[in-house]
Amino acid sequence: MKVLVTGGAGFIGSHLVDRLVQEGHDVVVVDNLSTGKRKNVNRAATFYKADIQSSRLERVFRNERPSVIMHLAAQMNVRRSVDDPMFDASVNILGTLNVIEQAARHGARKVVFASSGGAIYGEQDIFPAPESHPTRPLSPYGISKLSGEHYLSYYQRASGIQAVSLRFANVYGPRQDPEGEAGVVAIFIQKMLTGEQPVINGNGRQTRDFVFVEDVVEANLLVMGQGIEGVFNVGTSSETTVNELFAILKELTKSDCKEVHGPAKKGEQLRSTIDATKLRQQLGWEPKVGLSDGLRKTVEYFSGRLR
Repeated sequence: MKVLVTGGAGFIGSHLVDRLVQEGHDVVVVDNLSTGKRKNVNRAATFYKADIQSSRLERVFRNERPSVIMHLAAQMNVRRSVDDPMFDASVNILGTLNVIEQAARHGARKVVFASSGGAIYGEQDIFPAPESHPTRPLSPYGISKLSGEHYLSYYQRASGIQAVSLRFANVYGPRQDPEGEAGVVAIFIQKMLTGEQPVINGNGRQTRDFVFVEDVVEANLLVMGQGIEGVFNVGTSSETTVNELFAILKELTKSDCKEVHGPAKKGEQLRSTIDATKLRQQLGWEPKVGLSDGLRKTVEYFSGRLR
């Protein structure tokens, strides 16, 4: 089938495009290259340099007529959303609304939306959090992702388009940008390998649910199927403190850096882990890459890139 991937030059999106091409799909990529990289885009995919907020998106849909939209393009930085909520909303709310509107207008069958399990639930009452957990986002980023889910649900009711929202935990892996997309794993590895000093925000006892990018791609492929709709968590149900992550990466990179702490950041949760039981029960998804193996693969990627 023809699949359009927004953000397909980015970290998760480019991995997803590679798998879609491998599976024999006709893939179209839309990316404005603000954080994504042209070299990440599979050569077998049709590429459009376009912003999801722009009127040009309508022409892409009119020309390509995709049947499935995998919407991953986003402003992904929680801290930037706190500093500039207007920019975050323009990309993550208005941009998402433009994507869904074009999908509905041009006959797409399904939209799969990359949401956030890490940011939507806020400070949790239950660990790990199921999809039924109250949504109390602490940052504009979490608010904008939740808004995207609500708009997609509206279009599902109004136009009949099939809708899936995947609430990702903290995704990490090769191609993650230590600058543009601000993942703590990529930031720590880059600094450790180049001899810089990583700084842990706050006391480092805040926890995250780290899920490897290949497992996230597999979840995206599973929900593309006919008739599958709803909201699904994509995580490991495990908590890892930032201090624990630092120690593992220090060993893997053979770094001699010290454990240095800085001020805590606004809008960051203290504990975050999500329950993917629904995805496992309905579609048989399981995270296959453990944290140690995933971090080792990621360190190998960054080491190779620096060489």
